[in-house]
Amino acid sequence: MLRACGLTVRFGGFTALDGVDLEVDDAEIVSVLGPSGSGKSTLLRAVAGLEPEAQGRVEWNGIDLSRVPPHRREFGLMFQDHALFPHRDVIGNVGFGLRMHRMGRADVDAAARVALARVGLAGFEHRNVSELSGGEQQRVALARALAPEPRLLMLDEPLGALDRALRDDLVGELRALFGELGQAVVFVTHDHDEAFALADRVVVMHTGRVAQVGAPADVWARPADAFVARFLGWNVTRRFGGEQALHPGDLVLGGPDGVRGRVTGRTFRRDHHLVTLVVGDASGDGVEELRVAVPATQAPPEIGDAVTVRAATGAGVVLGGAGER
Repeated sequence: MLRACGLTVRFGGFTALDGVDLEVDDAEIVSVLGPSGSGKSTLLRAVAGLEPEAQGRVEWNGIDLSRVPPHRREFGLMFQDHALFPHRDVIGNVGFGLRMHRMGRADVDAAARVALARVGLAGFEHRNVSELSGGEQQRVALARALAPEPRLLMLDEPLGALDRALRDDLVGELRALFGELGQAVVFVTHDHDEAFALADRVVVMHTGRVAQVGAPADVWARPADAFVARFLGWNVTRRFGGEQALHPGDLVLGGPDGVRGRVTGRTFRRDHHLVTLVVGDASGDGVEELRVAVPATQAPPEIGDAVTVRAATGAGVVLGGAGER
């Protein structure tokens, strides 16, 4: 079990990580989710021992690793750029880390072949990595991280360079693979869909701190504050009572008792139109921007149209309270 306590990293006068705690149980998949600059990658590097100025404590099963160098922590790392060696073939890339552990050639070869089979690349051993697709290169990098059988696997935006369809496919494969291996995983991403699909638990970060921790369904259904709600794509508004978070699907256009607004944009999102509108008056109660999901089967209003909008009955989460959807 990983336990990190009070991790803090400062770069000059900038605090990238501010007293963060993180726990990962054996065989648990934890997604660290947040926007760029939130500290999620710095957290990963601090746990791995790659931030020499990091303060705080990192433990595995109660044993302090704070003074243990990165290569002796038995953690596997995989980064977005994959960092593959172009002059080595596939099996040469996968076996590189194993050779650093002074394993014999036959043992390295056997372990590398097992790792490649786990990621669906059996038979690719002697292919040149430059000939592989982006998804295949991602699998090679994953096999290299898995080959030493790390007690904790840490992945930093590993799917960021891939197209959406391939990312969706690989997320499902990764979830199945990690479950089969019983692998403890920390998965860093800015992508909501990846985080929720892959994780047993989600850690949302904001400006170097943890904003919310919970099961994916709980984090999605009950954002802890305005930042988390907005980051997950919710509206944060006071137009329908106290401050609350309303998903775009919780808002309905039309009706005489709705709040008046004007359409400023619309985007087609496969199964719905996302309509953006401005409500309020800068000289009165202020201006807010709201986003409304209109079913794809309905014609959305035109930009510039005057509309009314209301919240569906019982919808929304009261921020700072116990309200639920």
